[in-house]
Amino acid sequence: MGLNSLEHDFENETIEEVEVKSPKLYKVLLLNDDYSSMDFVIKVLMGIFHHSFEKATDIMLSVHEKGSGLCGIYDYEIAETKVAHVRKMAKNEKFPLRAIMEEE
Repeated sequence: MGLNSLEHDFENETIEEVEVKSPKLYKVLLLNDDYSSMDFVIKVLMGIFHHSFEKATDIMLSVHEKGSGLCGIYDYEIAETKVAHVRKMAKNEKFPLRAIMEEE
């Protein structure tokens, strides 16, 4: 089998373009309530979302003043896990703090 026969074998091949899509991203938001303490919200933002104290304070103030605050943007599984961690931490500390995820 020579080089010419190899070229001939591939002559009629079509090249398929594969479109690689980035995974969908989801925003994780904390929602304001009248009972969760500001200290607890900061604790959640630092512990679960790994924000600095300053950044956590900014997000906490957004939650308090605007009704919600963006904690981060993640792929689906990570966003879902972070929401579950917030729910568990809030339940353990007896606060009604809620996190939700929205498609970016």
